[in-house]
Amino acid sequence: MTRDEDAAPRSAIERIGEKAGRSWPSIEAAARLSTETRARLAALLREQIPCDTSVVVFGSLARGEYTTGSDLDWTLLIDGQADEGHFSQVQAITRILKEAKFHEPGPTGVFGNVAFSHPILHQIGGQEDTNKNTTQRILLLLESLAIGQPDAHERVLRLVLSRYVEDDRGLRYGSKREILPMFLLNDIVRYWRTVAVDFVYKQRERSSGWALRNAKLRMSRKLIFVSGLLTCFGFELFCKDRATLTGDGERLSTPALVRFLRERIRVTPLESLAEVLLRPSISAETARTLFDSYDAFLALLSNEEERGRLKQLPLDDQLGSDPTFKRARDIAREFQGGLDRLFFKEDDELRKLLQTYGVF
Repeated sequence: MTRDEDAAPRSAIERIGEKAGRSWPSIEAAARLSTETRARLAALLREQIPCDTSVVVFGSLARGEYTTGSDLDWTLLIDGQADEGHFSQVQAITRILKEAKFHEPGPTGVFGNVAFSHPILHQIGGQEDTNKNTTQRILLLLESLAIGQPDAHERVLRLVLSRYVEDDRGLRYGSKREILPMFLLNDIVRYWRTVAVDFVYKQRERSSGWALRNAKLRMSRKLIFVSGLLTCFGFELFCKDRATLTGDGERLSTPALVRFLRERIRVTPLESLAEVLLRPSISAETARTLFDSYDAFLALLSNEEERGRLKQLPLDDQLGSDPTFKRARDIAREFQGGLDRLFFKEDDELRKLLQTYGVF
């Protein structure tokens, strides 16, 4: 066997780097640090995970974009009955992570505690589906990773995906001309709009950290939304053999749809973006714009001084003149320009999907 035959398959990011004629050192460094940090966490928490739970990480660590200043967003996901031992487990995990010098999750209460599968699964829509519950569910799908014991995490993911598929009558019984999980897509769109509205609320309630939250909203949060769109468009973009979704019958198979969606959400948001940039209609210039800007964003977050500056900037009339904030704003504008070309100018299929299903 030759060395080339023995080598691991190249990632979509590596292939898009060849197309764009670029390498992205900050993206590569964040991916390495993410891998190392996840291994460290697994060693620290090896004895802390009961069989009906999974310790699940979110955010930059789950996306493979972890930097030295990143918070550690985590939850103890419980797929079973409530038990008084779960509270003690959370306390133990919190203590271990604090002693290990990890940055604590933000003050919203979404992370750093327990999450039960029942409301995540059964309260999709309606008055009981709070912002917190919606956030936990969508981020569980789009940017979560189990540390150590994965069984509870995997069960809940498949159950949630099954719920989106089973309740989507248009997906299961409608026209098969195009296959779109609209129930899931609408929930992802709702989550993105909720994040944007909550940003303004947080700006009023706690102005400190506004500039850093603004940069993340326009870059990493937006990337999560993009990856959600691409997940829902995945049947059209990435499913070459439609027969695998119907089996021997004419109706779409729920298990096959769930399996396909599960495989798509295993792909990190950056990898998902890279995969769609590999389409022949997408120019190398667009690929360079998107990944150059995202690399610059991660470089900014990796810089302790610049990240600290964004975190401490007051929300006042002088904010727009700050050079660090201006740099972050320029990076975000470049990223948005790349997304505009990707979704609206260069690929007819992407434009049609977004106009037909992402807008109306």
